[in-house]
Amino acid sequence: MQSYWSEARNLVRLAAPILVAQVAQVAMSFVDTVMAGQVSALDLAAVSVASSFWLPIILLVQGVIMALTPIVSQLSGARKHDQIRPAVHQGFWLALLVIPLAMLALYVSPKALVLMEVEPALAAKTAAFLHAIMWGLPAFTLFQVLRNFSEGLSHTIPTMVIGFVGLAVNIPANWIFIHGLLGMPKLGGVGCGVATAIVLWAMLLAMICYLYFSRLFKEYALFSQLARPNGSRIWRIFRLGFPIAMAIFCEVTLFTVVALLLAPLGAETVASHQVALNFSSLVFMLPLSIGVAVTIRVGHNIGEGDPAQAQRAARTGLVLGLTAAATTALLTALLRHQIADVYSDDPLVLTLAASLLLLAAIYQLSDSVQVIAAAALRGYKDTQAIFYITLVAYWGMGLPAGVLLGMTDVVVPRMGPQGFWIGFIVGLTAAALMLSLRLKLIYGRFARP
Repeated sequence: MQSYWSEARNLVRLAAPILVAQVAQVAMSFVDTVMAGQVSALDLAAVSVASSFWLPIILLVQGVIMALTPIVSQLSGARKHDQIRPAVHQGFWLALLVIPLAMLALYVSPKALVLMEVEPALAAKTAAFLHAIMWGLPAFTLFQVLRNFSEGLSHTIPTMVIGFVGLAVNIPANWIFIHGLLGMPKLGGVGCGVATAIVLWAMLLAMICYLYFSRLFKEYALFSQLARPNGSRIWRIFRLGFPIAMAIFCEVTLFTVVALLLAPLGAETVASHQVALNFSSLVFMLPLSIGVAVTIRVGHNIGEGDPAQAQRAARTGLVLGLTAAATTALLTALLRHQIADVYSDDPLVLTLAASLLLLAAIYQLSDSVQVIAAAALRGYKDTQAIFYITLVAYWGMGLPAGVLLGMTDVVVPRMGPQGFWIGFIVGLTAAALMLSLRLKLIYGRFARP
């Protein structure tokens, strides 16, 4: 039992800075929303629509690069410190291959607005925002390489520190480019895109300085003698990271598709769905942070040749996540009306949002299990299974169940948004069960002599 308590302390020590960094990231998004909204409803809408294009693309990029965390953690655990720098450098080369593709996707994405028949003024502002923020994508991608290097070595505090650097730059940069201060053009909501691009470069430079000057990273000499690109190693990183990216993409697009399916049901329905989804996203940061810590600990222990401790880390993470989820679920259920009150004063939105928050409380348990189990599998470098399970659970089970319950009378009278949220519970629970079974299978494989 003592070993489990010790592992729990390790996980909390790693997860806490990541959680704080995520709070800083959410705060940046909140600042963008508020400051754009102060200009006009059109500017706020442009920032919102642009985010629906920007977010999936950067999550795909982040997912591919995320493969470096288990690679570095396993090498660190195995005391193969001399192999870490070359491995990270191959991550840099992979990033340089990914960046042009991601920038091209962002550049052409506004063309979809024409097909969607978005009003010209909104389409123009959205396109300008995306073309501005596009120039921050190289910095974002390279930052992810450095972040995964640091976290793979069990150093998560740099991510937290740099998160606050980004927030500190974001606010004044927004003021300058939104309102046209210091001789800059007055760009309105588009200024948030310019500011975010600047923030991403500031975060990259801050991370480079942190890693270069900190004594914790001196022995790795990360910035000396760049290793030549190695096709087979780059391909291995991509093969490990691409399923992670696709699993994230499946989850993000599921919620996007549901929002589109709910749109014809009226503004109040969409608003109540957005309230529940936004709050759930905030709560999700807690198990997500624990999951990152579990990936690090599992990878490190596998590298050390200690599969029993890796299994203990995964199990401890699941218990921590379930404990946290049970607490947040109870609070969500008890305070659902007060939570909805924060977002809206429309009586219909409040009633609908409160009912959806009750369902959100239920799905927090399975959501916590699935994200931490998937994180443990990443630590074992078992990533293809994550993608297949996610695809089947979300798109093969969750979405069909949501459509069946929400939009048809086949099983019960159509339930509207509640039906889709029950579909979320179905999909997340299926993912949690399948990922847990996969994890149990992996335990057995690594336990064999």
